[in-house]
Amino acid sequence: MRINRSNGARALGAAAAVAVALGGFAAGTAGADAHVPLPDGQRNGPGVSITRTGEHAVISPSLAANGAGRVAWVSGTVSADVTVTPEGEVGPYNGPAGKEGSNNSSTHGASQLNTGYIIGCQVAIGDDAISAGISGGIDLSGGSLGGSVGLDIGPGEVKFVQIEKKDILKPGVYSVEYQDVEIEVQGCGGYAQARSYSVVEIIGDHYSKTTLYGAPFSIG
Repeated sequence: MRINRSNGARALGAAAAVAVALGGFAAGTAGADAHVPLPDGQRNGPGVSITRTGEHAVISPSLAANGAGRVAWVSGTVSADVTVTPEGEVGPYNGPAGKEGSNNSSTHGASQLNTGYIIGCQVAIGDDAISAGISGGIDLSGGSLGGSVGLDIGPGEVKFVQIEKKDILKPGVYSVEYQDVEIEVQGCGGYAQARSYSVVEIIGDHYSKTTLYGAPFSIG
């Protein structure tokens, strides 16, 4: 998957912008765009090695021009080298009412690569917070960047925003590349923070889920 700017504007091409409404931000961010380089990462798990390269974010004032918003344009490449997985077939999904499963990935008939971002309002999304279960109730209720999404999040809450997922039907290398994907934050009463995540779920008798988190960064 590759998403590019076009005609001098930051556009998503086939994918629309996602608006993340994080309840109650009062002070606006202003001035020029801020470029935030983020470190590469790697995580090894049962039958898989996940790598993230070239990740960065550009923080801008909100396109809504209301003086109370922020926008992060995120880019990066995620690859999963899968050496062991049973051959599967997609579906059925286990989510409610025929929808995809919750949390990082859906558990269905095939292994899967899933990548996106965790967005938090007045939450430092560090390793300790994640391991302590602060994201235990997170789901994909906001959907993915394939459409326009609004999320209402109070102080201390976090949610996942999915960028893309790929089914893994046999061993091989699977990757997702994204460029200048827009995440708009409006209304958060305090600071907002984001952090990338990538998950590989391997089905079968020796089920496993391996997660690679990126470095946290401020959206203002």
